[in-house]
Amino acid sequence: MKIFKVGDSQKAICENCRSLENATFKLRDVPFSDGSGLVKNVLVGVCDKCDQVSILPHQSTPVVKKQLEVQRKSIESRLPAHMVDILNLATLELGGSTDFVQSLMKFYIHKLATDEKSARSIARFLETDLASGKPDKRLSLKGRQIYEDIEILKATTRINDTTKLIKSVILKINDDVLVKKEPKSTRQLKVIMASVA
Repeated sequence: MKIFKVGDSQKAICENCRSLENATFKLRDVPFSDGSGLVKNVLVGVCDKCDQVSILPHQSTPVVKKQLEVQRKSIESRLPAHMVDILNLATLELGGSTDFVQSLMKFYIHKLATDEKSARSIARFLETDLASGKPDKRLSLKGRQIYEDIEILKATTRINDTTKLIKSVILKINDDVLVKKEPKSTRQLKVIMASVA
């Protein structure tokens, strides 16, 4: 891998000019293409003709990745203590530790977001006794995909309140892993847990 310095230059295809142009490496603040944020003071190749960024050298990838991690949206919920206990027990049942709670929740949320039939059934859990209780504990879920999956689930389930949606997912986990011990989900989760442990 070639390491570039400020002031180095190279030929590159400029998307703005739609031609092969000379690019000079400079430090710039560069916005993400989706407008979700900005990477500050990163080394990029700037087209000498139009002054637009035309190259992101491989050496700048870690800085961009770090900024993307900062941009990840967080889903926050205040829950009754017994709901967090359910998640902890489920991870232990699957052979893991409480460190797996985030992954377990993300797995279920994504699985339900891609399975409309199963997603529609989770609202029923909000009518159970386990759905109630004083919100003593906080659950924070982070990831680029989680926010989109939550929005899909809200539309599918018609549960517009994020905390209620999270509760229904936790109670689905309780039903699958601790009550019914649903073999298909349990097998998949054990494989995932073994690969990330």
